[in-house]
Amino acid sequence: MNILGTRFTFDNPHNIGADQPLIIVSNHQSMYDISPIMWYMRKHHPKFISKIELGKGIPSVSYNLRHGGSVLIDRKNPRQSLPAIMKFGEYIEKTNRAAVIFPEGTRSKDGTPKPFQTKGLEILFKKIPSALVVPITINNSWKTLRYGKFPMGLGTHIKFTVHKPIKVSTFVNKQDLISSIETTITQHIKP
Repeated sequence: MNILGTRFTFDNPHNIGADQPLIIVSNHQSMYDISPIMWYMRKHHPKFISKIELGKGIPSVSYNLRHGGSVLIDRKNPRQSLPAIMKFGEYIEKTNRAAVIFPEGTRSKDGTPKPFQTKGLEILFKKIPSALVVPITINNSWKTLRYGKFPMGLGTHIKFTVHKPIKVSTFVNKQDLISSIETTITQHIKP
């Protein structure tokens, strides 16, 4: 990425303690969203909800997803994915780690946000009641792959904005919490 002139800005003005579980919720624009979240949020040990296809064939990434505490789900099979997310949520609650979820379900290829799919968030809120929700807006990472995998975009400035954390317990109606998170994230996406 450095050879292509890509720059990363991770703006996090919040002092988030590592003594509680987190649910990091973000929009999703490219595969280059993941490693900056891992790096800049590393003190929270982020674990990902990922599609099952990524669990095979990608050196180091697949191994880490399978053995590093993340969960692999089959998006077409709720009988597999819902119990897996429940077990994952229990693990996050018990270990004070960070669960990372991209509720759009898949990457936005042009930066335009897709509507949030709420089931995964609802399960995480139920299984991690002591969590802080940390909304993150990602801008411009879609530009690295706008032409496909080759040629990659040059000189992209990828920006991550961490918004004010919200306690899950402050919202009785979890749909209101989801709407608030989605609005916060999407309002800060710049075309």
